[in-house]
Amino acid sequence: MPQRAGSITYFKLIATMFMWGGTWIAGRVVAQELTAPLAVPAFRFLLAGLVLAGVALASEGRIPRPQTGSEWGIVTGLAVTGIFIYALCFFYGLKYITAGRGALVVALNPVLVALAAWFLGQERMTPRKLAGVIVAMAGCLTVVGNGDPLALLQGAVGTGEWLILGCALCWTAYTFIGRRATKTLSPLAATLWASLLGALLLGVTALLQGGNELAEWSWRVWTSVLFLAIGGTALAFTWFADGVKQLGAARASIFVNLVPVFAVLQAAVLLNEHLGLAVLAGGLLVIAGVWLTSYSKETA
Repeated sequence: MPQRAGSITYFKLIATMFMWGGTWIAGRVVAQELTAPLAVPAFRFLLAGLVLAGVALASEGRIPRPQTGSEWGIVTGLAVTGIFIYALCFFYGLKYITAGRGALVVALNPVLVALAAWFLGQERMTPRKLAGVIVAMAGCLTVVGNGDPLALLQGAVGTGEWLILGCALCWTAYTFIGRRATKTLSPLAATLWASLLGALLLGVTALLQGGNELAEWSWRVWTSVLFLAIGGTALAFTWFADGVKQLGAARASIFVNLVPVFAVLQAAVLLNEHLGLAVLAGGLLVIAGVWLTSYSKETA
């Protein structure tokens, strides 16, 4: 049951969304500077897993781990969908499209989750949710088409857009696997072991790719690695889990709508990215649709 929340909880949630918005800027920097970028997410999730292990030792006196084959299977599913394949789509997608556009596309995640939950019979589709789905999809088509909502239907969408759409699909799968994981594992344990397994998969792939000479990484790449690991993963995921505990999942999830806003603002300031009015309008439609889809009396 949600607990009484103070101002520090809201600060942590807003800061979390700011950091998650910043992951798009860091990802864009890495994608543009490295021909083989997968070593970066491998470091990211290795560092994040080690930080989470330290948090577990400090708070619980031990490092929790899966106990059964089923739990290890679920954690592996989290690692494959939400970390390994997601990282492939994320970093290679950002080679082709800007950070701001990518974040606006992935803002569609809650709508895809709602659609999947309805399709699987886990949630009912209300008129309000349906309206949100339609509005968000229209916005997403506009963003993906770089201002032209018919571009996807006409086959005029490039590799980067398809890869970022792959991010959204991967995160939808990760969300449903995560719901099952938390029935028997704590969020910290699930994230910790998924991070370490994901780091292993990414590390092996990076070694097979080659082109990962760490001495050639610029300070921008190393700064991005540290930010992605500590800020964008360990700290942000921990603060978000605390927000869910204090406010409940429905109310805490509303803050996720701030991620694309922060991403676009940071991309404009740090990367000098400027999106067209049509793309920004599409992004606003996505956010409005997500709000309609996520809204309930519980969150009001």
